[in-house]
Amino acid sequence: MKVTHLSLANFRNYRVLDIDIPPAVSVFLGDNAQGKSNFLEAFQVLAAGKSPRANNEGELIAWSALSEPMPVSRLAAEIRKAGGVLCLELALRARTPAVAMEDRHEEPARAPLVQKRIRINGAVHRAFDLAGQLNVVSFSVDDINTVGGEPSLRRRFLDLVNCQVDRHYYRQLLRYQRVLWQRNRLLQLIGAKQASYDELTYWDRELVLAGSYLLAGRARLLASLDKPAAEILTELSRDESKMRLIYTSTIGDVTSGNLEDIKREFAAKLGAVRDREVSQGVSLAGPHRDDLRLMCGDIDQGIYGSRGQQRTIALALKLAQARLLSSQTGEHPVLLLDDVLSELDQHRRTCLLEAVINYEQVLITATDRADFAPAFLERAALFGIEQGRISPLS
Repeated sequence: MKVTHLSLANFRNYRVLDIDIPPAVSVFLGDNAQGKSNFLEAFQVLAAGKSPRANNEGELIAWSALSEPMPVSRLAAEIRKAGGVLCLELALRARTPAVAMEDRHEEPARAPLVQKRIRINGAVHRAFDLAGQLNVVSFSVDDINTVGGEPSLRRRFLDLVNCQVDRHYYRQLLRYQRVLWQRNRLLQLIGAKQASYDELTYWDRELVLAGSYLLAGRARLLASLDKPAAEILTELSRDESKMRLIYTSTIGDVTSGNLEDIKREFAAKLGAVRDREVSQGVSLAGPHRDDLRLMCGDIDQGIYGSRGQQRTIALALKLAQARLLSSQTGEHPVLLLDDVLSELDQHRRTCLLEAVINYEQVLITATDRADFAPAFLERAALFGIEQGRISPLS
């Protein structure tokens, strides 16, 4: 799988961009704040229908376009896959005006709300239809937070990978989030004596059905990631301590991945914690409360690992994700490395580049050409990024 062409209009600091992207490795060099991360973000938006960096999709519309009568940001890509050529397009149109700063040359204080339209080969689709169309695996300096940050970030990692290999998982994730919101609201009403316990029966059943599918999917995923992630970590760090991925669930042991067993455990757990849930007005059991522990020996690296150890574990997880996607889909994902080399020592940098060099397409951003060995650069296409413009380098 590889992206052969990318078009951007009014996306972040890219007013207009049309670029043919070569296969194999491409290196994009530029100073900070020139658009390197924005460029790679465009691939993530096309892959998932949303950005991992934006709280409001209106932030993706170039602020310089917000003064236009109808501000629109457009992203389009041509992708070559084993089954043929695929065209993806995503358009964001502002539905409300941005809140402007007093100085018209400054960015707006608040991004506008937007209307989103997705097309796959010219036909309009919903966001979950994008799952699996363009698989990307991204590395950035922020990925260290997957290891050492809040449990929600580790849950998000598991959900993201599952959505790439199982389109139904994405549907169940959306369903679970809707049911969870409704159930929490009902718990609050019961606590205020404005609703009865009997009304929980329906929402409990819905929570169990959707949540059990997520739990079974996460268990199967960890069974697939555990060994390769440990092997890759050893290669990157020269550390012989065996890493284990341990899923800790609020409903008990779900590692079997058996859907019917998980449903029974989940339903029993909801019955056991019902009074506490009503008292607190929140659902206390389910995949939204679970965590992934990253253990080396007896040490939880999320709690006690150094920054260097956590960064290396994050890289190992992403490389294991890429390996899994390759085996599950029969095609390499597009790898995106966003300015991560400067954060690594020479050994880890060399190991990482050796690990990705044979993928069908790898896009790497960096500020310093010296981060790369000359032999590596000879095998790569070089581009410069400056103020939202990209041009080939010799």
